[in-house]
Amino acid sequence: MKYYEVIFNIQPATQDARDILAAMAGEVGFETFEETDDGLKGYVQQLLFDQEALDQTIAYFPIAGTHITYKVEEAEDKDWNEQWEQEGFEPIVIANGKMVIHDGRHLPENQHCPLSIEIDAHLAFGTGTHETTRMICSALLNEPLQGKKILDAGCGTGILGIAALKLGAECVTAYDIDEWSADNTRHNAIINQVDSRMTILCGDASLLDSVQERFDYVLANINRNILLQDMERFRQVMAKGATLIMSGFYTEDIPLLEAKGQELGLTLRNQWEDNHWACILMREH
Repeated sequence: MKYYEVIFNIQPATQDARDILAAMAGEVGFETFEETDDGLKGYVQQLLFDQEALDQTIAYFPIAGTHITYKVEEAEDKDWNEQWEQEGFEPIVIANGKMVIHDGRHLPENQHCPLSIEIDAHLAFGTGTHETTRMICSALLNEPLQGKKILDAGCGTGILGIAALKLGAECVTAYDIDEWSADNTRHNAIINQVDSRMTILCGDASLLDSVQERFDYVLANINRNILLQDMERFRQVMAKGATLIMSGFYTEDIPLLEAKGQELGLTLRNQWEDNHWACILMREH
């Protein structure tokens, strides 16, 4: 499989700017990144490279005063997903040790953590390393999930649904538009011994039109535009008094999502922010 190596120059090259650029580029097809002194190197399959989408992403970069340029080169033949698998990630501790996410090789120091989740991922997003994933996981720790039915929209590695099940949820329906993500969710559900309570589908939010189940919680860690597009479908499968928890967007996007929620009969009840990223919790009026 042929890849492009895209060399990003970021001025100023702060860690915040690197992290946000990596997350945004990941939304337009980039698979992995390496930090450089002046910014990042990103790798994307040649067949999936969309320069127009990348330019639009950079144009809407949320940190004022940041200047980003890039050049595109052919990358050496290399299995970047395999590299990520080999490197893995260090354990992520959430809510002062109430939850630990690890890759099965880099084990947490505290072997008696109340909630331990193992994630075998080919890509970094969805392991808990990103602020958005951590915020939703933290929010779940404070919710009464016992016996609840959960929808995990855009499930990625399945981490949110798996966390909900380990916190006592009755069942999870998870879906992702990417077939590999659906397969990875199924794999991680088996690792965490929750697969018998998890239904995994491949497709976009339109598949909810044929789902008869009504959910007590809808979890969605997706970019702002997709959330705005899909919120109406989320609403139609929410049970009475249900909760919608969303992340994957920036602090300045909260008013847009709040307004859309109000149109659908949902009220913003809580919000969190971490390094320019945001997470919101909405319930019925």
